[in-house]
Amino acid sequence: MADKRKRVVVKLGTGILTKASRDGLDTGQFRRLSAEIAELIHAGTETVIVTSGAVGAGLMQLKMTERPSDLPSVQAAAAIGQSRLMRLYATLFARHGLHVAQLLLTHQDLDSRTRCRNARNTLERLMRFGNIVPIVNENDSVVVEELKFGDNDFLSAEVAILSQADLLVILTSVEGLLGEDDQLIPEVTNIQAVTGLAKRETGVYSRGGMVSKLQAARLAIQAGIPVVIGSGLRPNVLRTAVDGGAVGTRFVP
Repeated sequence: MADKRKRVVVKLGTGILTKASRDGLDTGQFRRLSAEIAELIHAGTETVIVTSGAVGAGLMQLKMTERPSDLPSVQAAAAIGQSRLMRLYATLFARHGLHVAQLLLTHQDLDSRTRCRNARNTLERLMRFGNIVPIVNENDSVVVEELKFGDNDFLSAEVAILSQADLLVILTSVEGLLGEDDQLIPEVTNIQAVTGLAKRETGVYSRGGMVSKLQAARLAIQAGIPVVIGSGLRPNVLRTAVDGGAVGTRFVP
């Protein structure tokens, strides 16, 4: 019997993709993470990216140092930043012989049976090509929920369920979930027991913090999909997570 191909959804948070500089996008991080994802794909692991960073990239392009309070400005920043994100992804993955495909979704798309089926069929066909990296983002320019909810964490869980992934890896700027003693919790088998440990800490360009990541983890494990929350600043974090190694906090269904 042929081995079942492993399928992974990787969520890249704003905190590991942007920096406070004139350009706004941390190209070094993009370069390293795209190389790690390309390695997974070439090794036979089907990989879908759920990316954040569009709003942050757009704000930097507009020379804004703070996230504006009015929704149209945030949505305009997302529209500007999204093209910058995809251009960078396309350039970096091309170095590894891979092409990128963009899917902009909303929670309403996934709540609709017809649109959800269409999105699933699109993802399946893209992954069947073998040399395409599907890159999913919330359609920030038209949607309200994500801009209030949290940095695409919940969307990554929805995409993991949609694509019937074997693993969801949520990469952030911290090592994982910390206990009351500020020590990393390596494995969680009862997510309800640790929800009180999460803090809603946000950055200038990011939203959600660990609270939204735990909410996403709960959704995924309810669907039988294990989740790893780990540091996107750590080299080889993706290969270690996919291989079942000790990295971040692993949530077991």
